[in-house]
Amino acid sequence: MKRSHQLDALDRRIVSLLQVDASLTHSDLADQVGASAASCWRRIKALEQAGVLLQSVRLVDPSSIERDVNVLCNIRMRSHAPDARKLFEDFVNIHPEIVECFSMSGDWDYLLRIVVSDVSDYNKFLMDTLLSHPSVSGASSHFALSMTKYTTVYPL
Repeated sequence: MKRSHQLDALDRRIVSLLQVDASLTHSDLADQVGASAASCWRRIKALEQAGVLLQSVRLVDPSSIERDVNVLCNIRMRSHAPDARKLFEDFVNIHPEIVECFSMSGDWDYLLRIVVSDVSDYNKFLMDTLLSHPSVSGASSHFALSMTKYTTVYPL
């Protein structure tokens, strides 16, 4: 199990601000947390090396690229053998419409969040791609009617 990195109060303020706006300059960040720009730079580098801070990204408005239909899809596997799981997880990683994948406890083996342009697009992906995968024995799809909350910010 991965040990968590111990964050002090300044680290927590830096990480909290960067989660909301990764484009902040070291100077702007320093002004907001009450430290020097050099100190912020050193702390950011240390947090990156510790694996606390990962890559910086820009978020996209899904409706602007016609990917605003979210489907939550439960997957049941034919086999739970390590090679079958690896084959399925490799499959998940090469399909960009699958934006999240969770290995689950309970009745279903995986939960996928799939983004598509419309129901027809999802039907084609489900029938031609997902259900034809040799590791998949079944799927149950749920269409999100709206998104009440979406965040990439973790509480500290």
